[in-house]
Amino acid sequence: MKKLFTIAACALMAFVSCKQQTNAEKTQAYQDAMDALIQEYQTGADALQADSTLAKEDLYAKFAELEEKVTEKMNSLALATIKKNPKDSVSLVALRDCYYTADPEELQPAINALSEELKQDRFVQRVMESLAAKVATKEGNKFVDFTVSHVAAVENGEPKFEQVSLSDYVGKGKFMLVDFWSPWCPPCKREIPNIKSIYEKYHGDNFDVLSVSVWEESRGMNYQNTIDTAVVYGINWNQINNGHSEPTNLYGIDGIPHIILFGPDGTILKRGLAGEELAAAVAEALGVNE
Repeated sequence: MKKLFTIAACALMAFVSCKQQTNAEKTQAYQDAMDALIQEYQTGADALQADSTLAKEDLYAKFAELEEKVTEKMNSLALATIKKNPKDSVSLVALRDCYYTADPEELQPAINALSEELKQDRFVQRVMESLAAKVATKEGNKFVDFTVSHVAAVENGEPKFEQVSLSDYVGKGKFMLVDFWSPWCPPCKREIPNIKSIYEKYHGDNFDVLSVSVWEESRGMNYQNTIDTAVVYGINWNQINNGHSEPTNLYGIDGIPHIILFGPDGTILKRGLAGEELAAAVAEALGVNE
């Protein structure tokens, strides 16, 4: 009898351990695992901050390395969760966590595997559209053109519109650095001195710069704010203002600034450039030593 009881108990334990988790339980388990990774980052960051032997440049490099390492783990966790739970709403939580940082080519198969019901979610719909745009405009592909009603001048308070296209500048035989920005965006303004330095150093027959202002209206601004900000920050290169959201939709741009380097034939060479990598990418493309 004792033996039978033991067998029955083991069977019950196996049943309980294999019991299907509810979506709430899956979500809690996922959140706990994500919280552990956040704590891993915080612990590492605290240790770096307390290390007085590190020079400032080394400290920044170590922070970047830590962030990259933990972000990779977070993306792996989120993607694995989506793939394992294609019918459960925990996948929507995971998608929101990894959408901005995961590689689109890794994210696409996970989203394709989602149930038709989850694919009807508004956020998933937006992600699918954005991913398609990112894939269409990935590095190595030719540029996608757009046309906007650029304000060429303001006379007596009235804007003078002019239809301007990206193809007026890109694919014309020059390397083109294109900065998607907005006058209300502090990070965009921080990149302007970097862009200005590159422009002054390299612009000419083989290289030029274009700034495209987008999303002005999202913070209650318009073309006039762009024009005024450009003057204040010394933007004296090619500009397209009043861009709204068409350019960013076509390129799958989720945040600004977003800077893309195009080749002379309009091939997308690099995208998502920022900081020191801007100058390095341009110098490499032009074949010059920094």
